[in-house]
Amino acid sequence: MTEFDINQIQTELQGKNPRTILNTALTRFDNIAISFSGAEDVVLIDLALQIRKDIQVFSLDTGRLHPETYRFIEQVRKHYHIDIELLTPDREVLDRFVTQKGLFSFYEDGHTECCGIRKVEPLRRKLATLDAWITGQRKDQSLDTRGDIPEVQIDSAFSVADRTLLKFNPLLNWSSAQVWDYIEAYQVPYNPLHAQGFVSIGCEPCTRPVLPNQHERAGRWWWEDAAKKECGLHAGNIKP
Repeated sequence: MTEFDINQIQTELQGKNPRTILNTALTRFDNIAISFSGAEDVVLIDLALQIRKDIQVFSLDTGRLHPETYRFIEQVRKHYHIDIELLTPDREVLDRFVTQKGLFSFYEDGHTECCGIRKVEPLRRKLATLDAWITGQRKDQSLDTRGDIPEVQIDSAFSVADRTLLKFNPLLNWSSAQVWDYIEAYQVPYNPLHAQGFVSIGCEPCTRPVLPNQHERAGRWWWEDAAKKECGLHAGNIKP
């Protein structure tokens, strides 16, 4: 896949709806997977299965997810009759980290190191085997870090010398309200934590409900600066 081809695909997909973007991704790439976060990304699975049945889905099991999230992942697996690959941290690296810093060091020195071990490295191992991946990123999740992302892009954070990785963002132009309209209209399963005021759902120690009229990312890493609401999975969104 050349730079010119990628630019051409982006031109074709600019401003298009999620179904069109997914159709392009799933028909042009065989070695592609959907990243399912255990939140409203299930919309991607629901749409993708209408295009092809042999979709590849993975989710990051950090070891610190809410019990409701684990049960929800299992609910989605059974509901759609699909396999969901759970990506876990390197045990030796995690053990050293917890032994040295304890279970809640992120409250003192930030979430970057913990997320790097529990999320970024397991994801990196998985993405090294793929040609492309599909995410549930939306512009309205963070205008600071996600406002300028395109429908398809070279994933500079996870591409390697001998493999250029593409990232598709089908829900990019949808609002949270549109996502929930789809969930309600098509009776798509969703994480029960959403009904308890959780909007953006991550690890249990780092996620809390948001207040009325608060932005959805306000419930993530609330003790840190608002411009740091990324865990490293989409590091390319953060401008130096």
